Amino acid sequence: MHPDAIMSAPDQEEALSRAYVAAVAAGAGYTTATMDLDRDGVDIQIRAGGSMRPSLDIQLKATINLGAAHEGIFRFPLKRRNYDLLRDVAMVPRILVLLDLPRDKAEWLTVAPEQLMIRRCAYWANFARSPATDNQDTISVSVKQSDRFDVSGLVALMNSARAGGLT
Repeated sequence: MHPDAIMSAPDQEEALSRAYVAAVAAGAGYTTATMDLDRDGVDIQIRAGGSMRPSLDIQLKATINLGAAHEGIFRFPLKRRNYDLLRDVAMVPRILVLLDLPRDKAEWLTVAPEQLMIRRCAYWANFARSPATDNQDTISVSVKQSDRFDVSGLVALMNSARAGGLT
């Protein structure tokens, strides 16, 4: 970190998560809105056009410790409060978007004349109607390696939200 940096590593991870989601949404032609305060487990919302004007509420997380998927599944420790908020039935579907970052912070972001690159990618998970947990602090959640948060994945999520398939 350079000497005049004001953000901590977790702050930078959150900012890169927001930038990643905003870039994917822009690539799909959707708008984003950030929440002033995270009181409801929602960091950013994505809105689409077309019929029903679907939206997604997103809880963002980033990690340098995701590791390899086992049988196509990543395991991630999520705070119980976040899990419970993502489980709640809501008018606007809520999902987790988990950004996998390299361990080496110098590799997180590359800016060059021909590219702007955030290393690795993000995955999404839907916990609507998932079972309650007795865990007090965290719960280890499953995130499918196949559920990559990219433009085509986001379009599919919006189509599913439009049809009521995420709640």
